[in-house]
Amino acid sequence: MTSRLETDRGLRRIPCVIMRGGTSRGPFFLESDLPQDPALRDQVLIAAMGSPHALQVDGIGGGNSLTSKVAIIGAPSHPGADVDYLFAQVSVESSKVDFNPNCGNMLAGVGPFALEAGLVAACDGETTVRIFNRNTKTLIHAVVQTPGGQVAMEGQTRIDGVLGTSAPIHLTFLNAMGSKTCALLPTGASIDVIHNIEVSLVDYAMPMVLMRASDLMLSGDELPGEIDANSALLRQIEAIRIVAGERMGLGDVTDHVIPKIGLLSAPRRGGTLTSRYLVPDRCHSSHAVTGALCVATATRIEGSIAAQVAARVLADQISIEHPSGTIEVALAADASGQIASASLVRTARRVFEGNLLLPDHLFYHNNAA
Repeated sequence: MTSRLETDRGLRRIPCVIMRGGTSRGPFFLESDLPQDPALRDQVLIAAMGSPHALQVDGIGGGNSLTSKVAIIGAPSHPGADVDYLFAQVSVESSKVDFNPNCGNMLAGVGPFALEAGLVAACDGETTVRIFNRNTKTLIHAVVQTPGGQVAMEGQTRIDGVLGTSAPIHLTFLNAMGSKTCALLPTGASIDVIHNIEVSLVDYAMPMVLMRASDLMLSGDELPGEIDANSALLRQIEAIRIVAGERMGLGDVTDHVIPKIGLLSAPRRGGTLTSRYLVPDRCHSSHAVTGALCVATATRIEGSIAAQVAARVLADQISIEHPSGTIEVALAADASGQIASASLVRTARRVFEGNLLLPDHLFYHNNAA
């Protein structure tokens, strides 16, 4: 326990910043401000978000998986990094915290947070923050606008799924191939068949199960609500995902959020392809960053579902159409033709800063205070 967790009127105060990162939102904590004991830390995060409750009314979660996310920022554990980033997905309706995936949208807030917390010195103009994602053991460079050595939040960059404009944050993923399985194609094949459905099992930044929307009797441009309301479809997808998890070497994924699901179809608005991204029990209102990187990379895998439905397979700039618009991914290959890095632009905004208040008894019950 750290000294920052002080008792006041039966409450513990934990410094906290709430940030919007891309199309997600959640609290950002310094690792030094959270309990060192992992079990107690997880209980703190669950209580902070207000889980388990559909509305998370007793916490700062938003009652949705996109707003029940946590970023924990700490000292670098990798020689090529300035800071560590540990992402936590807190379940809305159960007392579970999943540290398996990375969240690329929340990642957009890590650079600005680290700079304003004094963890990284800002340059005049723009500053590159080197981030080590502890979930996936990958390095990401975030280029943040810092005119006069100050983090800029205002700007003219617009991303689909977010109102208004903000300063751009350029994210480049450097070594995201095989993020959880140590292989781009964990089964060694571009096509597998699970329950009579052809799938591509791909792991770049995020392990995913890619399917043709048409094979599931979908057009591919359904709104998220339509997919979420189709319980038979969700059961079919989950049955495929469970088998896929085993084949990808992830074990029993019943209670885990990875692998994620991508339902792919042809583009409608001049992009490369259309994607519906499941997280995995509901459809994302736009698209996850890590999921977009995986889908984009899959278009370069000969014979994969993504390559089959893509309109411009050889393009280095992949435009993925999603329910809220599009997300653009730039791919860079090395001399052997392998994907060396993948980049995109996000925005972020500091929404709130202050202290999170939690009941004192939460800490005593674990005998770890």
